[in-house]
Amino acid sequence: MDILQSIILGFIEGLTEFLPISSTGHLIVVSDWLGLAQTDSNKAFEVIIQLAAILAVIASYKERFSSKYVGLWTKVALSFVPVGLVGLLFHDQIKALFSVQIVAVMFIVGGIIFLLTEKFISEKPPQVDDINEVSYTQSLIIGIAQVFALIPGTSRAGSTIIGALLVGLSRKASAEFSFLLALPVMAAASGLDLLSHYQDFASTSFLPLIIGFIVAFITAYLVIKLFIRFLANFTFVAFGWYRIVFGVLLLVLY
Repeated sequence: MDILQSIILGFIEGLTEFLPISSTGHLIVVSDWLGLAQTDSNKAFEVIIQLAAILAVIASYKERFSSKYVGLWTKVALSFVPVGLVGLLFHDQIKALFSVQIVAVMFIVGGIIFLLTEKFISEKPPQVDDINEVSYTQSLIIGIAQVFALIPGTSRAGSTIIGALLVGLSRKASAEFSFLLALPVMAAASGLDLLSHYQDFASTSFLPLIIGFIVAFITAYLVIKLFIRFLANFTFVAFGWYRIVFGVLLLVLY
């Protein structure tokens, strides 16, 4: 992997990780366009840029890391339990699900669900606009919705945001809870990947890793800030249509 490729992939990771459009799907497609095979060293690179995205959330919400927010983090932990259990028990079966066709279909399905969800919630005012007011029941339901993200192409952010919208969170609160919920999920996934691929770092050039990490961190940090501003004035409809168009293109091209 050269420097330009690491910059592009770092940018794609930072741009898509917290938007409801599946970062995994985009990384696969862009890697293919760049001619990068799914080698062990390239998988190790993906672990590093995902860690950068995790740090971007921590930097964006550093004020939440205090004893004052123990209740909030308890709810985040509760939301993590369903996907943690299912991911651990069915890890091999989930890996076997992967194919470009499944990714494309789930892009389209997710897009349609976003459009239907927006139509449904437009008739109801949100019950929760502050993530500190999310109930334990709402947290658990959001966590159950996140399980669908284990299907490639579904999008972790997309599934948690839809779950949050359906249980009464505002668009802003849905996105923010999704950001925080990314921490245990991505930390667990990246931790497992690190254990699986740590030996591959020895054969990887460190300069692309460092540059990819920096680009992913800066991009993710900016996306988190801009996404919240976007949701103050707009809905998720544009993301729904984007998913459908992208999914159709994948089916046509692959």
